[in-house]
Amino acid sequence: MDLKVTTLAGKDAGKLELSEAVFGLDPREDILHRVVRWQLAKRQQGTHKTKGRSEINRTGGKMYRQKGTGRARHSSARVPQFRGGGRAHGPVVRSHAHDLPKKVRALGLKHALSAKARSQDIIVVDDLALQDGKTKVLVENFSKLGLTNALVIGGAELDAGFKRAAANIPNVDVLPVQGINVYDIMRRGKLVLSKAAVEALEERFK
Repeated sequence: MDLKVTTLAGKDAGKLELSEAVFGLDPREDILHRVVRWQLAKRQQGTHKTKGRSEINRTGGKMYRQKGTGRARHSSARVPQFRGGGRAHGPVVRSHAHDLPKKVRALGLKHALSAKARSQDIIVVDDLALQDGKTKVLVENFSKLGLTNALVIGGAELDAGFKRAAANIPNVDVLPVQGINVYDIMRRGKLVLSKAAVEALEERFK
């Protein structure tokens, strides 16, 4: 699969052949769903908590005598049916993370890349470098490339000027190649890859 390479200013910079094993798969929604669900579950804080009846600061003594009142039998004011009582089966602090095989995670990333390639939403840039680090200059460059909602993936080390300039642009995420993930790929419209990122991804899945 051949893809046109462009400069950050929108000028032609040749062509690049993409690996069919990484960018040419038939995307499967079920695999993408599994990986995204796994990612979001790991991100949940799991710090929501309510008090159970054993944690309520209220007397544990019997409310009133067992018989003769004509009312229901109650032994404690901490039980859930009373105002101020503990909650039954309430949320507790826990981890929402679940396991997903490493092969499925790797396959999910390939399918996400292939989905972007199939919909022609991948742009390959020869180099992601910006000398001045000015947001205004980068916005102009992005407008030439038609980018309003994008995930930008650089090499192992991101250019400091480019990273600083992109930090203030809404709907644009910038990550090094080792931080690429299915959720961020799918949530953004365009995927912008540097040549170094393409080489690193193909080497990773060789």
